[in-house]
Amino acid sequence: MRMRPKCSREEILALGVSTTLVKAGEALGIGRTTAHRLARAGEFPIPVELIGGRYVVPTEPLLELLRLNTAKAGAA
Repeated sequence: MRMRPKCSREEILALGVSTTLVKAGEALGIGRTTAHRLARAGEFPIPVELIGGRYVVPTEPLLELLRLNTAKAGAA
């Protein structure tokens, strides 16, 4: 079974500094239940933080994983 992202490239690039676990999962083509299971097991593909009972995902590693990090594209 192949997972498909549920977010457009533009939606992903418009994310702020951090996003929810569910939104990060959608960007990676991972469903809500699987995203939570992976986060609890410490196996989500990018770092997540549990803050106040909610998972918070920094967008920088998400952009890097998806190769959408345009900020580093011009750096040599």
